[in-house]
Amino acid sequence: MQQQNDLYPSRINDKDDIIWRTDPVLHPSDIHPAEHLTEDLLQHYQEKGYMLIPDLFNEKEVIAFISELERMKQDSAILNSPQAITEMSSGDLRSVFQIHCNHPAFSPLFSKTARDSRITDVVRLILGGDIYIHQSRLNFKPGFRGKEFYWHSDFETWHVEDGMPAMGALSCSILLTDNNAHNGALMLIPGSHREYISCTGETPDNHYLSSLKKQEYGVPSDQSLSYLASKYGIDCAEAKAGSVLFFDCNVMHGSNSNITPCPRSNLFFAYNQINNRVGDPFCGKTPRPEYLCSRQTMTPI
Repeated sequence: MQQQNDLYPSRINDKDDIIWRTDPVLHPSDIHPAEHLTEDLLQHYQEKGYMLIPDLFNEKEVIAFISELERMKQDSAILNSPQAITEMSSGDLRSVFQIHCNHPAFSPLFSKTARDSRITDVVRLILGGDIYIHQSRLNFKPGFRGKEFYWHSDFETWHVEDGMPAMGALSCSILLTDNNAHNGALMLIPGSHREYISCTGETPDNHYLSSLKKQEYGVPSDQSLSYLASKYGIDCAEAKAGSVLFFDCNVMHGSNSNITPCPRSNLFFAYNQINNRVGDPFCGKTPRPEYLCSRQTMTPI
């Protein structure tokens, strides 16, 4: 597939650079807002790059999610699959990818949830029309030993390593457990979605094999992170299980390790505009596997 011009080059220089966003945050849409989506929430998303909707899924639904999560943690077919990512040191399960697909060992419940109108109606409104699932995963951060996810912009990786042309995507995180500052709730730099950090370093071959455990390329420098944090501050997305966090593909985010006894687990779905399909990776490397980046399965929801 022939790639378009690179509007957001990264990993080509020996120091970070800032590229101001040219894509809209809220894309033009004639879709009627969902009942649970207020003008204040949309304004917050526009200005801060994220919004948190509490209690979008009820207690009964959360219990069903947790039951599926526990089943998947014990399923050897899942644990031995390429989609399962473990921690470097402990070997504990870190993430399971491609949970939106009807994989024989995976969960029909999670596949159905990825298409739940309470989520997709919001996504269509923000992204301005037809969407598909670019990536999905179940994130585990167990008590005592759950490792951090370092600061990053999802779009930087999706652009460089997957060939996503523009910022026409967003992420949706469904909280399966209470998320708080103690157990590693997601932190976001509000407003950072307006500035794209072009990072240093050249992407290694098959970078995903190590980056899913610990990312070293596509990570902003200390100076860039200090600049963003000083300018915009840091928010912590604390909320109860069943709440849903929507955040722009370019907002800088990360989470601390979890040394509390309380696990932190989230369902994660990344949605992309159907007209923003991925092409050839901008880094010139072989495309990442299908379970990390939908290429053959870009079916509109």
